Formats: sequence, structure tokens, C-alpha cells
Amino acid sequence: MAGLVATRFLFLVGDALSVKKLPKISKAASFHKSACILSQFGSSNGPLTLKSLGFKNGIETVPKFEKDKVRNKVSTLQGEVEQVKSKRVIVKVKAVAMGNPLVIESAPFSAKSFSELGLPPLLVEALEREGFNVPTDVQSAAIPTILNNHDVVIQSYTGSGKTLAYVLPILSEVGPLKVSPDDAKKKPDIEAVIVAPSRELGMQIVREIEKLLGPENKKFVQQLVGGANRSRQEEALRKNKPVIVVGTPGRIAEISSAGKLHTHGCRFLVLDEIDQLLSFNFREDMHRIVEHVGKKADSGPAKYTESTIKRRVERQTIMVSATVPFAVIRAARSWGRDPILAQAKKVSPLESVPRPAGPINLATGPNSGSDLQQSNAVSDSLPPSLNHYFCISRLQHKVDTLRRCVHALDAKTVIVFMNHTRQLKDAVFKLQARGLNAEELHGDLGKLTRSTILKKFKKGEIRVLVTNELSARGLDVSDCDLVVNVDLPTDSVHYAHRAGRTGRLGRKGSVVTICEESEVFVIRKLQKQLGVSIQSCEFAEGKLVIEEKK
Repeated sequence: MAGLVATRFLFLVGDALSVKKLPKISKAASFHKSACILSQFGSSNGPLTLKSLGFKNGIETVPKFEKDKVRNKVSTLQGEVEQVKSKRVIVKVKAVAMGNPLVIESAPFSAKSFSELGLPPLLVEALEREGFNVPTDVQSAAIPTILNNHDVVIQSYTGSGKTLAYVLPILSEVGPLKVSPDDAKKKPDIEAVIVAPSRELGMQIVREIEKLLGPENKKFVQQLVGGANRSRQEEALRKNKPVIVVGTPGRIAEISSAGKLHTHGCRFLVLDEIDQLLSFNFREDMHRIVEHVGKKADSGPAKYTESTIKRRVERQTIMVSATVPFAVIRAARSWGRDPILAQAKKVSPLESVPRPAGPINLATGPNSGSDLQQSNAVSDSLPPSLNHYFCISRLQHKVDTLRRCVHALDAKTVIVFMNHTRQLKDAVFKLQARGLNAEELHGDLGKLTRSTILKKFKKGEIRVLVTNELSARGLDVSDCDLVVNVDLPTDSVHYAHRAGRTGRLGRKGSVVTICEESEVFVIRKLQKQLGVSIQSCEFAEGKLVIEEKK
């Protein structure tokens, strides 16, 4: 009884009680067991205690601390009594600061195997069969979050395993590998729609899913990409009755408008490379997809109340990108329900992400002050094991500089970026004339030609692939060891996407940007916003020579 009186006296007096007297409270008067504390992070994690904030011991009988040690642990601990009801004191914590950041060793993102993430045994076996034994950091963070029915924005650098980060939780809920595979035959409706901005990325996602499903279950996934025969795609939808469809916005919207694709009962909507899907070219198609997928039509009159909207939206929305500009955050808040940002070794509410300063505008002059602010979302999107260089060259000598760069670094698999399609053919002709096996890849080529070039490039039959920004989205070549920017990227976001073609899954790689003397200030801007060192270099006598900073 004396302990209970001491507990209530402690909260009623608030700041009047000195922090020095805290250790004198006995275990019997342990106030954190009888108080419900509301924190600014919500009450979903249970009562907030000092132990949950990272202290080794909560409020227990401990030796008397020195004054300076107490200050290192708690800088401010202020409470206000808001309500006393049913012998419970509710206190609102204003601010709690810790000397060291909270480290959770048992968090989901420290998983050492896929089975620890809650995936079904059949799916884990399929992963092991394909050689996937240990999840990447972003997979360990995203998979449990999606399995807990949260809308998620997955953000990590290109090549970190983002595709499997959303494919695995979907396969654990739909199709023959899910937790209860006997139910797969009972519901042949489409349960997952995956949207990609390019044909190459869409087909890459389909191949990843087919590998896990196996040859006998390939019919459960269907591609709906542009450039393919539409009537055959519609026939496959009717015969195979897939549970997962993967496609480009135009083709999905086209077949949906024709009444051949029924997605009102869909459970998952995945928007891969969401920053590209938000472009003006996809606006109308994306509007139809978002409005129809996973939204069941109301039978009665439309009454747009909050409860009606929640009842109509049945889907779980997943957005994926290497970068998260503010346009992506705005779309996630509009299309999702309380979305969560899943990054490598970090899961946080999307509301905690500050509005970024935006990508670098290359049209501004070298004295622009906007480059003083850095975007963490962009800096986190670069693979960690890359070397960044830039080389100064005249415009008419850039292709020759590219050739010397390939030989100096002894690169076996090279992806070259140029901004204009009409320049690709000329660059390839010059490289071939100097003995390099090079080919071009762009949207004006036919589907069969593009597919043939990609297969040869992945097999190593083509050494240099010259392409543009959009055609390279989703291009997964694990052995790529060099990326060269013959033309400057339009902003830091595009630089990150280009650089992500190499250094995939922890491998080493190099990124070389060839620029003119008047464009060096752009490199300095990129360096500031990305938070990486881009070293000046030149290629002499078949070697890479790094110039010392002046």
C-alpha cells in the first residue's frame, strides 16, 4: 500500500521531484507497471518504458548514479497528469532523449534465413533450389512488413533485391506455394497486379516468379506487356486463369477497359519503379489502374464517407523505387492506407520522411544555393561498393574517350548511357569500327530484336551496350562491372538509377562520367547531393590515372 501511494505521489508532483531521488524508489513501487504512457509514436508497441527506449534496466533498485551519468541517459523527462481513472494514471511524455541510438539485435532485418521471416516451407524450398539462402537487408525489412498487411514503400539502391522483397510475401499468400496450397484451386481470380514502366522490367519480374513457381506452375503468372500480341494475352487470361499478372500500364489499362481483365477483387497492387510510373505519359493509364484494382463496386448509391471508402478499398498497395522523391511520398499517401517506408535495416512511418530538397536542376548555374541541401533518399539509393570518376573530354572526342575507358579498366560488361536515341547508332558504329563488340538498345527497336540483344549481352557475347535511360530500367545484369555516362544525367535521381546497373548485390563496380569542361560544376553538384566522392581522372597509356585535387 505504501508503494502504491508513493507511485501516485510521484506522478502528481511531476517536476517537483528531483531526478536524483528516482533510484530510491523500490521495486514494489515500480510505476511503469501501473501507468499507461502515451508516446508520440503511438501506443501500438505497448506501454513505453525506459527499457523499451534502450536502457539495460528499467525502473529497478539500482546503485546510486553519479549526476553526470544520469544526464547522459536522460536529458528531459517531463510529465503532465491528464487523467486519473480506474486507479490508472495516464501521462503524456513530452520528450525523452537517449545518449546512444537504439540498437535492436532481434529486429526482423537481422534475419539470417528466409524461414525466419515467416515464409511458408514450400516457398523456402523453392528459394533454396534457386540458390537464395540469406535475405538481403531490404528483404528482411520489407517481407515481414508486407506480411503484416501494411501498405509499403520499398526504397533501396538498385540491385539490392527489391523484386523478391515484394514477390515473396505475395507468393506466400497466393498461388500454389502459399501457406495453405490446397486453397489455390478454389479461387482462380486475379489476386495480384504488378505494374512496371518498361517491357524489359516486366518480363524480368515474370521470369523471377516463374523460377520460384517451377515449370509445372508457370500458368499462375501472366505477362501483359506492351509490344506483345494482345489477343494471345487475352486468350491466356481466359485459359490459364492466372492469380498474378505483370505488365506495363498501357496494356493493363487497355485490356481492363475491354472487360477482359477483372481486378476488382485483387488483394495486391505493386507499382515497381513508381517514380517512372508517375510520369505524364502514364497518367491516364495509372489513374484507371489505381481506381479499379482492388476496389469492389458498391451496389447502392455512392456515398463518399470515410467508412465507405475504407470498405471499398480492399487491396494492399506496395510501391518500389531506388529513390523516394516527394512525388512518390505524395502518391503513397493518396493511394495507400498509412503506408510504411521499408529500407535496408530500417522500417519507419512515411510521415517521418521530411520533404526532400528535390533533384538537382542542371539548368541552374554553378552559384545556385539549392544544392546545399542534400536528399537522404537519393544518397541511400546508391550501391555501397562503387567507385565514381569523371573525365573531361571535348564533345567530338567522347566516344574515343569511352573506348579508352573500357580498355583502361579492362571492363568485360559495360553499359553506356546517352540521352538521345539518334546518337546511339553513331556511337555504336564508331565503337565497332575500333574493334569493340557493341550494340544499341532503345525503344524504337522491335520486341524480338531487343530480346535478342539482351540475351547476347547477358551471355557475354556483347561487351558494350549503348542505351538510354528508360530502356535500361529493370535491366538486371549481375556481371556488369562498368557504367559510363557519355551524356550527363538530368538529375541526381537519374544518376543513381544509372549507377545501380553495376555493383549489384554487393559486387564491385565503377561509374565513369564523361563531361566537357563547362559541365564540371554539374559533377560538383551531383557529388554534394549524393554524398559521394566523384574523382577526376584521365586515361593515358591504357591506364586509369586519378588526378590529385588542387
